[in-house]
Amino acid sequence: MAQVQRMSRLMVKTLRDDPADAETLSHKLLVRAGYVRRNAAGIWTWLPLGKKVLDNVSRVVREEMDAIGAQEVLLPALLPKEPYEASARWEEYGDLLFRLKDRKGAEYLLGPTHEEIFTLVVKDQVASYKDLPVMLYQIQTKYRDEARPRSGVLRGREFQMKDSYSFDITDEGLAESYGLHRAAYQKIFARLGLDYRIVSAVSGAMGGSASEEFLAPAAAGEDTFVDCPACDYAANTEAVTFKLTSVSEEHGEVEELDTPDTPTIETLAEHLGVPASATLKNLLVKVDGEIVAVGVPGDREVDLGKLGEHLAPAVVELVTAEDFEGRGDLVRGYVGPQGLEKVRYIADPRVAPGTAWITGANKINTHAKNVVAGRDFEVDDYLDVVVVQAGDPCPACGTGLKMDRAIEIGHIFQLGRKYADTFGLDVLGQQGKPVRVTMGSYGIGVSRAVAALAEQSADEQGLCWSKEVAPADVHVVAAGKALQTELALDVSEKLGAAGVRVLVDDRAGVSPGVKFTDAELIGVPTILVAGRRSAEGVVELKDRRTGEREELTVEEAIARLTA
Repeated sequence: MAQVQRMSRLMVKTLRDDPADAETLSHKLLVRAGYVRRNAAGIWTWLPLGKKVLDNVSRVVREEMDAIGAQEVLLPALLPKEPYEASARWEEYGDLLFRLKDRKGAEYLLGPTHEEIFTLVVKDQVASYKDLPVMLYQIQTKYRDEARPRSGVLRGREFQMKDSYSFDITDEGLAESYGLHRAAYQKIFARLGLDYRIVSAVSGAMGGSASEEFLAPAAAGEDTFVDCPACDYAANTEAVTFKLTSVSEEHGEVEELDTPDTPTIETLAEHLGVPASATLKNLLVKVDGEIVAVGVPGDREVDLGKLGEHLAPAVVELVTAEDFEGRGDLVRGYVGPQGLEKVRYIADPRVAPGTAWITGANKINTHAKNVVAGRDFEVDDYLDVVVVQAGDPCPACGTGLKMDRAIEIGHIFQLGRKYADTFGLDVLGQQGKPVRVTMGSYGIGVSRAVAALAEQSADEQGLCWSKEVAPADVHVVAAGKALQTELALDVSEKLGAAGVRVLVDDRAGVSPGVKFTDAELIGVPTILVAGRRSAEGVVELKDRRTGEREELTVEEAIARLTA
C-alpha cells in the first residue's frame, strides 16, 4: 500500500513566474514548483514535495552504503572547539566556520565536516586490529558560513550531506575501502539518473593524498574541470599537471633593455613588439610572512588557489606597497629572478631549465632579455601554479584539453594517518604492538544532488524527475468536472493499493489548464489524465520526459502502471 497524496490537502503553492533573486534553473524551478522555500540567505525549508525527493536521494545513498558494509551512525552537529583546534582546522577553516559560545563561555562550532569526531569515536570504541576494518557513515545537516550563498540549495549555509569514513590497519586496506566507496558512488549516481564525471582532485582542507571528485556537468556549476577528447583523462582545474621538460638550446648573454614606463606585461610586450608568452611574469607573495617570488609565462595567470594548496597549511597572501620598503632588490614592476636576494623562487614547469625569457632587470624602467632558467637563475621549487586554459596539453596523451562547468556532487579522499596522528588513533596489532590506523573520507552532497538533478533533467515546462527520486510515481489529473474527479480518485486508490505512489490533483475550482501546467512543472515521471473520455472509462497516459501520449482504458492503465 503506497501513499496517495491529494493536492486539495497538500501544502504546495506553485508560482507562474521565476523568483526575482533566482539565478539558476534549479533555483527557479524548485521554488516555482513548491519544493523549497527561502528563509534567509543560504537557508531553506524543504516543503512536502521537496522533502520526499530529498528523502528518496537519501534512501538511495543509504542502500548503497549499507550494501558495502558501512554502518550508519548520527553524530552531533554542535561540536566542541578542542578537536578542531587540535587538527588546526579551527583556524584553517577561517570565516567558513559558524562559531558560538555557551552560557559558560565554552566555544563550539556547527560541524562543516566530521573527520575529527569520527576519529575520536573510533578511538573510544575500537581497541584491536580484529575490530577493523570498519566503515561508518551519517546523513546529516552541515554548516558553512558561505560569504555569498547563492543558486538556491546548490550553495547554502546549511545543507544535507552524507559523510562516511573508513578505518584500516594498512594502506592496502585503505585502498580497498576507497575502491568500495568509489564503486558505491558510481551505483548511487547511476540510480539517481545523474550524468557525472570522475575527475582527479586536490584534498584541500580535508588533508590526505589520493582524491577524486564526482562532478555533474551543468551550466550552473561552480566548478570548472577539464577533460580530454582523445583519452579518459579528466581533472579539476586545480589538479591538472604540466610535465617539466628541460630545453637544450643556445642563448645569447643577458642583455639589459631600456623599457621606460613598462611595469606590466601588457605595456612591456607592446613596447618591445613581442608576444606576452616571451616574457616572464614574477608575482610576489608572502608565505607565512616571508616574501616568495612565483614565476610564470607572461601570458598566463597565477592560480592563487593552486598555489595555496601546494603550500598549505602556510598562509599565502599578496605583497603590499609596504613590503617593498627597505628592499633594494625588489623594484616594483621590474622584478626579475636573477639577482634576487634571500627570496625563495617558485616557478611553473613551463619555466623549465634552458628556457629563455624577457623579464625584469631589478632596476626601474629596465628589463633584461636572454635570461635563462638554470643558467642565470635557479628555481627552488617547481609547482603547477598557472590558471589552466582550454587547449593546454593533456598530461596523459598531450591532446588539447577542453573545459566544462559542473556541480560537485561527491568527493572521496584517502586521508591516510593525518587525523590518526593528531588524536593518537592506535589499535593493538597482530604482533601485540600498537599500530596506527589509516583513514578515508567520503562525501556526497545530498541536497546538492537534488539541485543537480533539477539542472540536468528540467525542460522548458519544468522539472522532470526520474522514478527513483520523484515525489510520486504517477501524477493523476482530474480535468475539471465531478465525473473526472471521481474517476481520478478511484484510479488513484487502486494504484495506491497496488503499491504505486500517487499524487492526484483533485483541487476544486482550478482550471484544467492550470492543473496541466502544474503537472508539467512538478515533474512526476508519468501523468495520468482523467479527461473528456472519462465517461467511457478511458484515460490518457503521458510520459513527462518524452511527451508521448496514449489513451488506455482504466484497467489497461492500471495494469501498465503496476506491471
